[in-house]
Amino acid sequence: MSYLIGIDIGTTGTKTILVDENGHQQASALEEYPLHTPQPKWAEQDPEDWWQATIKTLKTVVAESGVDKTAIKGIGLSGQMHGLVAMDRKSQVLRPSILWCDVRTTDQCHYITETVGRDLLLQSTCNPALEGFTAPKVIWLREHEPEIYQQTSTIFLPKDYVRFRLTGEVAMEVSDAAGTLLFDVKERAWSQPVLDLLGIDADLLPQTYESVDVCGQISGEVAELTGLQAGTPVVGGGADNACSAVGNGIVREGRVSASLGTSGVVLAHSDEVKVDPNLRLHSFCHSVPNKSYIMGVMLSAGGAYRWFRDTVADREVAEARTAGVDPYELLGQQAKTAPVGSEGLIFLPYLTGERTPHADANARANFFGLTLRHQRSHLIRSVMEGVTYGMRDSLELIRDLGATVTQIYTTGGGARSPLWRQIQADIYQAEVVTINIAEGPAFGAAILAGVGTGVYQSVEAATDQMVEITSSTQPISENVEIYNQYYQIYRDLYPALKPQFDQVTQVVAQQSSDN
Repeated sequence: MSYLIGIDIGTTGTKTILVDENGHQQASALEEYPLHTPQPKWAEQDPEDWWQATIKTLKTVVAESGVDKTAIKGIGLSGQMHGLVAMDRKSQVLRPSILWCDVRTTDQCHYITETVGRDLLLQSTCNPALEGFTAPKVIWLREHEPEIYQQTSTIFLPKDYVRFRLTGEVAMEVSDAAGTLLFDVKERAWSQPVLDLLGIDADLLPQTYESVDVCGQISGEVAELTGLQAGTPVVGGGADNACSAVGNGIVREGRVSASLGTSGVVLAHSDEVKVDPNLRLHSFCHSVPNKSYIMGVMLSAGGAYRWFRDTVADREVAEARTAGVDPYELLGQQAKTAPVGSEGLIFLPYLTGERTPHADANARANFFGLTLRHQRSHLIRSVMEGVTYGMRDSLELIRDLGATVTQIYTTGGGARSPLWRQIQADIYQAEVVTINIAEGPAFGAAILAGVGTGVYQSVEAATDQMVEITSSTQPISENVEIYNQYYQIYRDLYPALKPQFDQVTQVVAQQSSDN
């Protein structure tokens, strides 16, 4: 029996799993670490924290599994996208990593758009200049910390820094490189025209590989620290969204994932690069060799439901604590008593602004259509429906690009609720399925390790072997008709309220400055 390890360097912690060749988990470990916000809008982490968490979780899974280290055939890495790690020629990290959720770089995004031009961004990087991406962070470093920029020899992304510590190899793979805004997504190579226009030396950037390519081997020092065998292959791995797609079986045309975590992500596999001409969707290289994916992101999905629980549902939380059940179960039971469409109550889920399709930090959440007839059950159901309308926004853009949508694999908190699965099927107008895999990025990274080391013939063959559908929910035609009418109203609300969103933002900002 062969065994594989997947490591996911996330924002809240590093998770490492060890699975057998059939996908059965033998051991798992999670080590958390802090996120630092030294100034407003900043988000940073110490790469040493990632490294210590990686070593600790590796040692744990190797020991707890009891697996012979010679049977561990490969290791795959997944990680949070876009984070900037600056390393000097002596292999020392020069400053804390600037993370994906750091938004200090608005001015640098404007500079990139003006300097590179929207057309070249569209043709080459296939994405707009957003604060979360890596390129604006590089320019910020050059402008605000020039002494550190001058010392920088190599720019890493989080998981690739961990790879360097595991193997001594400087490498990056295409799915993560595609999120830097310095990478030609269609050519799967660094974009020299973009680098030249921005004045960024290509020598700062690692060589890129496909996600299943072996990019190094475990060093003797790491073997001593973890119990692994020196020389164990480490493959390219992938960005967290790409690895999650692999782990969920989104590796063929027609398969789409709808993840309802804190944020909402709609991701579609594509055999070729498809780019939204208005750059509302992200187009990235997939971890499936020579394939791509299209992705839309809403900022408050399951997070909006949690906000409702924490802010409004004190009664349900108390009752759930007494009964020893999940408060979301009680909320779902109430929501089920409200009719489809919540009798005209529509929730706009813009609690933290929005990314897809509006890219508007000023957008605000709303309950629209509230009347004396509406009860608590309507409020709960309207949150579920409003979040799902927001997810459909991304799905419609994906459909507009000509992508095939045959099945939607739902994951996250929304996948656990039968009611929310039915709401999704009705609003998406498609079959919604759940699967037997819950590990996400770490599991996808383990699959990539298996492909790279010959345990599996291909990513597709591996997922066919391991990923199974556990439930299927079909849309109900009369519900579809009702939701279509409400969805059109939902879509009209943002442009109608956009001026007021901007005005209230200005008023709040003025109040804050006065105080």
